Amino acid sequence: MVDQPEILAIIPARGGSKGIPKKNIREFAGYPLIAYSIAAGQRSKLVTRVLVSTDDPEIAEVAREFRAEVPFLRPAALAQDDTLDHPVFEHALQWLKENEGYEPDLVVQLRPTSPIRPVRLVDEAIQILLNHPEADSVRGVVPAGQNPHKMWRIGVDGQMQPLLEVEGITEPYNAPRQSLPPVYWQTGHIDVIRPQVILQKGSMSGNVILPVIIAPEFTVDIDTMRDWERYEGLVREQNLEMIYPGTPPRPWPEKVSLVVFDFDGVMTDNRVWVNRDGEEFVAANRGDGMGIAMLLKAGFKAVIISTEKNPVVAARAEKLKLPYFFGVGDKARTLTQYLEKENIAPSETIYVGNDVNDLPCFPLVACAIAVADAQPEVRRLADQVLKNAGGYGAVRAVCDILLNRYSAA
Repeated sequence: MVDQPEILAIIPARGGSKGIPKKNIREFAGYPLIAYSIAAGQRSKLVTRVLVSTDDPEIAEVAREFRAEVPFLRPAALAQDDTLDHPVFEHALQWLKENEGYEPDLVVQLRPTSPIRPVRLVDEAIQILLNHPEADSVRGVVPAGQNPHKMWRIGVDGQMQPLLEVEGITEPYNAPRQSLPPVYWQTGHIDVIRPQVILQKGSMSGNVILPVIIAPEFTVDIDTMRDWERYEGLVREQNLEMIYPGTPPRPWPEKVSLVVFDFDGVMTDNRVWVNRDGEEFVAANRGDGMGIAMLLKAGFKAVIISTEKNPVVAARAEKLKLPYFFGVGDKARTLTQYLEKENIAPSETIYVGNDVNDLPCFPLVACAIAVADAQPEVRRLADQVLKNAGGYGAVRAVCDILLNRYSAA
């Protein structure tokens, strides 16, 4: 029997992000960003501990919720804008040795800002280093989008000089791309390092560095809100085989015959006006109404299922020419009965909701959709999250997606 090596995954996550406030715990495709890196460590067959190094108590609390260890808060001096990785990892290893007598065989770095990882990446990278005792570390790389052999420097005299030379090729900048050496770009997905490299050589890589090559579609590094929105869409739309903190989101079905809408918080903004006589009023969006009209004209079916008892649901549904159920105590049962009665397949049905009473309906359909301002648990469990809030064009957004994506059922 060979003892399993002790492999420690460390996720560095400082507070105080200026580009995206609270970036490491901000919700990304339904989960805090840091949860993706925690899951990557936990799903590994080789990692034996998953630890978060942070200076921020709020990050520490979220990390513990996702079952990562946070045995210490790192000093503020190691959580500055210009703090490098090495002192953070050196501090973690020294703390564990001094306080627990713990010394891992390998250390894995999983940066939170690269949340989209292939499912076998972590174990593949670890195994490479285990198989090569001569190596100091393994680093994740992707094929570079731009070839540096076609890049230039501009000298003080204003003249251009090639950045790199290639043996055997006189003018690499004029050569076909296929004849140039392949080049790779390092990513933040994963680094695997021997602890002695960190503690004795003062390095996060050492001298002998081996690659683990990652497919280009997983190239993600989140620094701006534009990055955030782009990569959230990648997670929900591309159906990547990636490590996910919970159940992976389902893609849009191949065919949609029926759209089920909640009412309050989807067709309205979830507010209610009450006059002195107790009469209630809500606000609806005219653009939503136009979207419903176009959807029905295209041959799609739609229905409203609401727990709200106010007759305003019936009034709005009748104006939209939609079948409806209001004052419903059990939405899932009503939905199941409606599908059976109308002979509509759940695999051709989508559901749009915003609150926890919609959740029982999510598993009954092919795709569950949450409005932008839905409750956190609803956004987390939804397969798609709209950019529009309820009452502010969410229904129209769904209609436009269906009209653009599908032909009439």
